[in-house]
Amino acid sequence: MRQLGNVFNRGKCLISFVTAGDPDLETTRSLVLALEKAGVDIIELGIPFSDPQADGPVIQAAGQRALKGGTTLSKVLDLARSLKGDIKTPLVLMGYYNPIMSYGEERFARDAAATGISGVIVPDLPFDGGEDFYSMLDREGVDGILMVTPNTEEDRLVETGRRAKGFVYCVSLLGITGQESGFHEQMGEYIARVREHVSIPLSLGFGIDGPEKAARVASMVDGVVVGSAIVRLVEKFGHDRKELENKVTTFVTSLKNVISP
Repeated sequence: MRQLGNVFNRGKCLISFVTAGDPDLETTRSLVLALEKAGVDIIELGIPFSDPQADGPVIQAAGQRALKGGTTLSKVLDLARSLKGDIKTPLVLMGYYNPIMSYGEERFARDAAATGISGVIVPDLPFDGGEDFYSMLDREGVDGILMVTPNTEEDRLVETGRRAKGFVYCVSLLGITGQESGFHEQMGEYIARVREHVSIPLSLGFGIDGPEKAARVASMVDGVVVGSAIVRLVEKFGHDRKELENKVTTFVTSLKNVISP
């Protein structure tokens, strides 16, 4: 697999997040195709979970809707498999460790690779808590993407730089995704501190809800992640697939215009 590093060679990347199965898996599939057509560079598929600690109310609600509709990790992998021959945009799974543990780490790593997944983000599994798991992903050719925050200590940044694959996900604030409180006050210093120890691309996410914020950070990082703002559109227009695709395409185009003018 190993597609993620190559994507960043083309320039600044827009990374989008959608909760798989919200409002249903068929809509998620059509939305992924629309996101690729609109120019998104990497697409994160969120695995719904009942206790998403890092997610704000928007993504929490999306996860609950997906779970209520019967979405499981197995069905998310089936969705990825169904997309394998239809898209070229790399897919990344983002989800919590509990469903992966229940599914089985080795089975998950093997199936993720077989379904065409390029990377996996597990917010509640740091590198030193999941060494075996990240090694399994690596053997299967799937990038285990690590996260850092503004208060990540120096020694952990050193280890992150040594272990990271694909890209490093830099959380823009101290808190949950979808917050309105804004970015970390010393954003430039924070990103510069991460770059001292990490040689692979850096992507910034949490709290980026439109072109204005995307433009503010695009020059500092290699990729910009937008999640809750897209999930809000799904919540509002998910009952009308065509309207949803139009709204998301317009929104994504506005982001691409400021990230890669």
